[in-house]
Amino acid sequence: MATTHLKGNVVNLAGNEVSVGDLAPIVKVVAKDLSEIQVGGEQGKAQVVVVVPSLDTAVCAAETRRFNTEAAKVENASVTVVSMDLPFAMGRFCTTEGIENLEVGSDFRNKDFANAYGVLLADGPLAGVTARAIFVINASGKIAYKDICNEITEEPNYDSALAAIKEATTTSCCGTCQ
Repeated sequence: MATTHLKGNVVNLAGNEVSVGDLAPIVKVVAKDLSEIQVGGEQGKAQVVVVVPSLDTAVCAAETRRFNTEAAKVENASVTVVSMDLPFAMGRFCTTEGIENLEVGSDFRNKDFANAYGVLLADGPLAGVTARAIFVINASGKIAYKDICNEITEEPNYDSALAAIKEATTTSCCGTCQ
């Protein structure tokens, strides 16, 4: 079973563990306007899926603001931040913080995303929300980068994630040769 940490304590992750090279599971999350956003699968462009426990924490808010800024610089990619926050709270956060360059999606209904990507916290004080993770999916729908952060309370390695995004958006490979 995969794990992460919360303030140094081991937390188990539930769901289907996915790996780099796997086809990204197709899952729908709920947008701030209650429509559905599809993540995963082949979309003809790179997808960056930033997974956070809740936008209502300083670390998650900082991470989302950073990806909002960086997303504006990326061509041929979509960025979606996924959490268990209610869509209304996500909308309020985006309005307050000026988040305009990415989408936010809630996995609150069935936890389909968290289970499909293996990022559901199975135990500990935050059981039932998502771990902190980043997935980069290439244009052909394969997972090109995966980072489940070792410590939930710390921001991810932005340099590695941004390098993976750049690679996924500039490669000419269709992904079928790997």
